[in-house]
Amino acid sequence: MLDTAVGHARAADARLGLRAGSAVRAFYAPGCAPAWTTPADSLNADAYAALRLLARAAEYGLPADYASAALLALRDSLRRPAAPDPRARQLARLEIGLSDAVLRFMHDLHRGRLHPDVEPSRASGVGEQWQPAAGLRSALSQNQLGKAVLSGQPANREYRQLQQALARWLARPGSLDSAAVRRAQYETAALNLERWRSQAWAPVAEYIFINLPAFELQVVAFDSVRQRHRVIIGKPVTPTPTLISSAIHYFTLAPDWHVPHSIATKEMLPQLKRDPGYLSVNNLELYDDRGRWRNPYSVRWAAVSVQNFPYRIRQAPGCENALGNVVFRFPNPYSVYLHDTPARQLFAQPVRAFSHGCVRLAEPLALAAYLLRREGRPVRLPSEAECARQPQPRDVRLGRPLPLFVRYATCVGEGGRLRFFADVYGRDEALRQALFGAVARR
Repeated sequence: MLDTAVGHARAADARLGLRAGSAVRAFYAPGCAPAWTTPADSLNADAYAALRLLARAAEYGLPADYASAALLALRDSLRRPAAPDPRARQLARLEIGLSDAVLRFMHDLHRGRLHPDVEPSRASGVGEQWQPAAGLRSALSQNQLGKAVLSGQPANREYRQLQQALARWLARPGSLDSAAVRRAQYETAALNLERWRSQAWAPVAEYIFINLPAFELQVVAFDSVRQRHRVIIGKPVTPTPTLISSAIHYFTLAPDWHVPHSIATKEMLPQLKRDPGYLSVNNLELYDDRGRWRNPYSVRWAAVSVQNFPYRIRQAPGCENALGNVVFRFPNPYSVYLHDTPARQLFAQPVRAFSHGCVRLAEPLALAAYLLRREGRPVRLPSEAECARQPQPRDVRLGRPLPLFVRYATCVGEGGRLRFFADVYGRDEALRQALFGAVARR
């Protein structure tokens, strides 16, 4: 059945209904020994274990279409008598059908259903490429089927906690919520597991995780949360970008603020056209493109436009500086950073999407102290009053940069339970339709 000498492999796969044909051929090469059936024309213990595992696909946020009706019908047909030749063909179709289902399940757990041809970023550059067929064959010889099938999942704490919470949620009786509400909750958890399959990071012992919909920063070390901080993120029109991977290399005490060009031209220029005194009132200074100070009253602002703005605006350190008392720097292509803010009353709001894209942090000096403690350095940070009085910015370089990840997760697992957050940037629906609209096509 798997022989492609008489035709193209794709045509052979279509004829057999295989969706992981190349992996199935790799699994049976070179000897084509049966893996799931016995000489007595029945399924072995591994086959029944595999079918039970496939029936639990919903626990991993995947549609329950791996153990298809056709595959189960082949299984049930073994109970009926048949001549030797038809029975041999039945067993062969059941063999390759079950292998196809298991390998497809493994593939989807590893890469997700929506990007089947893209290797996850967590796997790039880490040893050899994941090989499900070889892993499955080895596992069957060692009675480790379940471990092998689930081995390709993301290993990061956030994925594991969400998957385990979803499995517990499904095991509990339905609540008083309607079936539609329960289905929507399940899909939200599932689509976030799908996100993690393509966006999880390779395991690291210690890191910072910012979850945008949760408006929260977590400092995670050795699989436990050591610190939590409220954050303010970008408005929906200026969303904070997610970051595959970065790291905090240093922080600056009493920073000055170099106003981004977009803010200077779109928000400050109209104010300057009305009143050049806007700068001094807000502790801002004007410089030309050669770095020379300019008197804003000497500029003919009526002739300045968004397209022709040859100036730079800087805000000196101080109590009203937009960056507050400290800013944390990490490499990224978006020119965003993590910083304090003088507008601390906004941290009391439940929905905190107010910034231009950077992340504002509550209790930032507590994070600075953590960064110093993990390096064994004396923690001597200035008070907020001392920061405000400090005339010059001061960089504090880290000997051990701390990895930082920014993600978008509208459902997480905490304490074994599902926790949902508002879809502040409206990203869930497209993913929901792509994932659950694709069920019939798989």
